[in-house]
Amino acid sequence: MFRKILGAAAIAVAANSPVFAEDGAIIVQSTTSTANSGLYDHILPIFEGKTGIKANVVAVGTGQAIRNAQNCDGDVLLVHAKPAEEKFVADGYGTGRTDLMYNDFIIVGPAEDPAGVTGMTDAQAALKKIAGEGALFASRGDDSGTHKKEVSLWKDAGVDPDAGSGQWYRETGSGMGATLNAGIGMGAYVMTDRATWISFANKQDYEIAVEGDEDLFNQYGVIPVNPDKCPSVNVEAANAFSGWLLSPEGQAAIAEYKVDGQQLFFPNAPSN
Repeated sequence: MFRKILGAAAIAVAANSPVFAEDGAIIVQSTTSTANSGLYDHILPIFEGKTGIKANVVAVGTGQAIRNAQNCDGDVLLVHAKPAEEKFVADGYGTGRTDLMYNDFIIVGPAEDPAGVTGMTDAQAALKKIAGEGALFASRGDDSGTHKKEVSLWKDAGVDPDAGSGQWYRETGSGMGATLNAGIGMGAYVMTDRATWISFANKQDYEIAVEGDEDLFNQYGVIPVNPDKCPSVNVEAANAFSGWLLSPEGQAAIAEYKVDGQQLFFPNAPSN
């Protein structure tokens, strides 16, 4: 169990402030984009300094994060695949889902733009053109929130990318950073969340090719794990964390986080 041993995928983030007790800590099952962007490095010290609660973040793809939470290896779920999140709650694993923040997805590609999609604002049309040209496209292929969104866009575009698997369509089975590295290495287009792209250091000659489509909207939600399903949940600390994230103070902390002067996440929790 992660509660006993936070494996290699875990990112333990703790402030220097005192904590209530080790068994008072929480495990946050999280999508990778929030961790890779550096958001937790910014907000958790604020939360921990205020409450004394230590938060341990397990950063994996959204699908894996949900499965981990269903296995009771977490107290709070913070991911970005709303239909899967709503099912998690409907199946009794979460006490309730609340919108937390948003940004957007983008498609990046090499400067030479082999498919001629740079400047397009219609994601489905761009994907159809990439497939039609047989231009390389690197997919996470890992059931993450980003992958789930990509799959839905291909479906809406009327394209079955699996038909090109191993040819123009390359599935990495990896996280966002690793997929960007692989895609750039092979000269492939990649769909990524904007926060990860802004924070990503190995851009080389890559540029944002496709952006601005409302279908690329990327909503994040927060869900406390239900103690009726998982008696080990630290209910008080989990509710304190989710409540703080949704509070004016937590929302302000999210909005304040910037990289190179660019805001990465835009808070949109319902007004308290």
